[in-house]
Amino acid sequence: MLEIHDHGSIRTLRLARPPVNALHAPLLESLAAAVARAPADGARGLLLTGSGGRYSAGLDVAALAPLDPAGLEAFLATFFDCLTVLATCPIPIVAAINGASPAGGAVLALYCDRRIMAQGEFRIGLNEVQVGLYPGPLIHRVLSRIVGARLGAELLVTGALLTPAEALATGFVDELAEPSELEPRARAWLERVLALPAHAFLATRALVRRDLVELMTGASAADRAALAAAWNGPETRAALASLLARLGRR
Repeated sequence: MLEIHDHGSIRTLRLARPPVNALHAPLLESLAAAVARAPADGARGLLLTGSGGRYSAGLDVAALAPLDPAGLEAFLATFFDCLTVLATCPIPIVAAINGASPAGGAVLALYCDRRIMAQGEFRIGLNEVQVGLYPGPLIHRVLSRIVGARLGAELLVTGALLTPAEALATGFVDELAEPSELEPRARAWLERVLALPAHAFLATRALVRRDLVELMTGASAADRAALAAAWNGPETRAALASLLARLGRR
C-alpha cells in the first residue's frame, strides 16, 4: 500500500495501491504515519510519488459512496489529519508526479515544497466540480496559495484538468521531466537544498510555509462537518453513484 525506500538521507514514499493509488482511510493513515516518522528515522528529505505509472487518482470513490454523514465526516477527518502532517513536516517534501493526478492526488502535491511532473499524456487538477463534488474552502485556499487567487478561482470553478505543459505555465507545478528522469531530478533538488546551511534553510522554509500550517490549524471540525454535509446531499450522492458506475465500466 505504501512502499518506503531510502537513498542516503532522502526517503521515497511510493503510493502502491493498484490500480490507481486511490486514497482510502488506511492509505492516508499509512502515509501520515510514514511522514511523521521519517525525521526520527534520520531522513532529511522526502520524495512522494506513485507506482504503476500513476501518482494518485484521488479519493477512493468506491469507499466514499456508501458512507453515511458520520462516516463521511470521519473519513474527512482522516484526510485532513494527513494533510496536516504534510503541512507541518519539518523536512522538505518533493512531489514526483509520475502520472494522472486529479482531485485528491493533486491536493497531496499542493502540500509539498516542490512539484515536479513527468511529461506524458495525463492530467493534474482539482476536478471536483466536474464530478459533482464541492471542494470546500480549505482546498480553495491551498490552491490559491500556489497559483494565486484569480487563477485559483478559475481552475476550481471549472474543475480544469491540466496537461503537464499547462500545469507548468500556470505554476501548478514547478518543473517538468522525462519519466525516466523524474525521481533523479526530485532527489537532485532535495540534495541542493539540503546542502544549504541547515539552520538558515529550515528556518526560512518554516517561514514561507507558515501560512500553510496556519490554514491547517484553523481547519476545524465544523469545516469538516460542513463539507461532509455538502457531500451527503442528494445531488452529490447521485454524482458519486454515476461516477462509480462509469469507473466500473472501464
